[in-house]
Amino acid sequence: MKTTVIEMKNIVKTFPGVKALDNMTLDLYEGEIHCLVGENGAGKSTLMKVLSGAYIPDSGDIIVDKNSYKHMTTVLAKELGISIIYQENLLVPWMNVVENIFVGHELSKNGFVNYKKEFAEAEELCNCLGICLSLNKTIADLSVAEQQFVKILKALSTNPRILIMDEPTSMFNTEEAKRVLGVVSNIAKRGVSIIYISHFLKEVKKIADRITVIRDGKQIRSYDNKMKDVKIDLLVKDMVGREASLFYEKGFHEIGEKAFEVINLKLNRNAPEINFYVNKGEILGIAGMVGAGRTEMVDAITGVTKKYSGRIFINGKEIKINNPINSIKNKIAYITENRQELGLMLEAPVIDNLLVVAMQTKIKGIFIKNKKYLPKLKNIIEDLKIKMSSPFQEVKNLSGGNQQKVVLGKWLFTDNDIFIFDEPTRGIDVNAKSEFYKIITHLAKEGKSIILISSDMPEIVSMSDRLAVMRKGKIVKILEKNEISEEEIIQYALEVNSKCEVEEAVY
Repeated sequence: MKTTVIEMKNIVKTFPGVKALDNMTLDLYEGEIHCLVGENGAGKSTLMKVLSGAYIPDSGDIIVDKNSYKHMTTVLAKELGISIIYQENLLVPWMNVVENIFVGHELSKNGFVNYKKEFAEAEELCNCLGICLSLNKTIADLSVAEQQFVKILKALSTNPRILIMDEPTSMFNTEEAKRVLGVVSNIAKRGVSIIYISHFLKEVKKIADRITVIRDGKQIRSYDNKMKDVKIDLLVKDMVGREASLFYEKGFHEIGEKAFEVINLKLNRNAPEINFYVNKGEILGIAGMVGAGRTEMVDAITGVTKKYSGRIFINGKEIKINNPINSIKNKIAYITENRQELGLMLEAPVIDNLLVVAMQTKIKGIFIKNKKYLPKLKNIIEDLKIKMSSPFQEVKNLSGGNQQKVVLGKWLFTDNDIFIFDEPTRGIDVNAKSEFYKIITHLAKEGKSIILISSDMPEIVSMSDRLAVMRKGKIVKILEKNEISEEEIIQYALEVNSKCEVEEAVY
């Protein structure tokens, strides 16, 4: 008989103007991986914050080991063995890996931090879970994927009985995601009960013992996934409340003449040269594994980082871009991968975020009366379907998908010709993805030039008119539309040749 370690009964949680949880019920068995899926704003993260003590519910009961509580506190949750790994990065950038793992619960000897013991325990934990990390490196020197492994180690260093993982693979490519899934399975084998939140339905199917779908703060349905035979179409239908195919809707758009060209771009002295062009009305996909140099390339193009050499042309005319302001003035929109750190002012209201780019170009003056621009912003808010209580709500209180829409909205408010999308649908739900695809297609139909960087294989295959594959900082292949497939991308991205190797690499 299955032992229930947690029951959440009739949980209600409201925020101003929003009922985030509506009599929500959830349970968790001992040693299982229970996956939660649903659209952004469905209530998944809110429910987990109630369980971990970050939020106090309006009503309901939380039962842990047959003991009932009206609400949790962070201290009580920790005492009961509940640990949560948040989607946001909560690591200290100037500390090394070991220091981050044990910060707040340091191992001591005679009143001093026993760093030797901490290092040994961190090393043992890495070996048990199959995680390879340089423990003396600072967080700032680690990749996004490596930072996520540090968060997992940090959570496990407290020996939790219940582990909550909120979008643990949202920043990874397929290869890194497979590593994380392997680690999750190893954690479950150690007897830890796991609640796992993800938008990636393929990975959910792969690892879940049970899958629960949440919509509008309610539990819609739970599936037993022991046989790994739950159909993705059913999950999608439950999530969005309507029939849904694959959501990739790219209608015909006319491709014109060359609009944007990069010639002999070098990121540093020893880097290979990068050459490519994009036509008017064309969607050029950029694919590659983590570390291939995709984001570094567009950072150099848009002036976020300094390039070593190279020339950039718009409509045949060479332009100089030494900083992001030059990029903006040349009508290049850069929808960044890291929306929270680089794309948004989290403490500011939605309206200020939507106006921030325009302030560099068409809004003049020192004192800006943002209310006066509300009528002009109304169409963008409605077109993007940004869900918020008001334009003056702080962006940090929006769901991930709505935050991403705000990032896009600030660029749509200005008149741009070239749009660079770096992982635009990462961490957002299938319905929000569908809306983004329609927007990107609409921009292409208007004759805008689109550069789309994505690690989502179906997305990049479906949306690209041509596709550039990057490996080790270099474009190794340009695939024409009739050549684009997951197998071809993997072949060039990983430098594999045989059909068997390619099939093994495809996730």
